[in-house]
Amino acid sequence: QVQLVESGGGSVHFGGSLRLSCAASGSIFSINAMGWYRQAPGKERELVAGISTEGDPYYADVVKGRFTISRVRATNTLFLQMTSLKPEGTAMYYCAASEYVNVEYPMAFWGKGTLVTVSS
Repeated sequence: QVQLVESGGGSVHFGGSLRLSCAASGSIFSINAMGWYRQAPGKERELVAGISTEGDPYYADVVKGRFTISRVRATNTLFLQMTSLKPEGTAMYYCAASEYVNVEYPMAFWGKGTLVTVSS
């Protein structure tokens, strides 16, 4: 089993920045692709950014140029640097990990989330 714990959420004003972190523990050797998802109130969960086993990043169009995903492969610690935040970015952000190589396949492991609130 893999446990994921997110941190770094908080409240910022429009245009502000936050850096999310995700610490993995347990059977981290089984982790390949990882990603950050978010779910806003009343909306479905969506993939914000992902990173493949090889380190290839993926970004949703709405965050391209503003968010940067990275990770320390040895520990499978995942980060999400968010800049130029907008109020529509207010959501619970979840870290997820997959046994598959690429992020388009289902994630097997999920953290409990960290809340990001962006005020206008």
